[in-house]
Amino acid sequence: MKVTIVSIAKKERSAYDDVNNELKKMISRFAKVEEIDIFNKDITKSHTLSQEASQRAYTKVLNPYIGKGYSITLHPNGEIIDSYAFSKLLNDKIAIKFFIGGAYGFEDAFLNKSDKVISLGKITMSHKIAKTVLLEQIYRGFSILSNHPYHK
Repeated sequence: MKVTIVSIAKKERSAYDDVNNELKKMISRFAKVEEIDIFNKDITKSHTLSQEASQRAYTKVLNPYIGKGYSITLHPNGEIIDSYAFSKLLNDKIAIKFFIGGAYGFEDAFLNKSDKVISLGKITMSHKIAKTVLLEQIYRGFSILSNHPYHK
């Protein structure tokens, strides 16, 4: 299985890198993880214009990645699910892509292209923390599916 995490984020060193690398290593028993961080000059410019311009810029750069494999978009207004429901999203998939948007979220048009829209909760968190939480839930989900004791 292949898990791809596509984020509107700058490629920069983070205090979370060591934790994320450890989680990816743990997940590697179940799936290959690929991370794609995108933050180009069009996104930078759109942030100076408006929320709508930013969302359009996000859609433009993310569109090539959606539609190939099962797509899950993280969004504050998405469905809040527990770890068992999350594990079911991973079950029997060959490829799954997770999308983490930019500071201004997603256009409805992009959300409608997703197979599932979920929320990590009602609190606001940085993209770096959201990615770490997502990686932990991916590992937890695979642990649940394989009856590994980690999830207990």
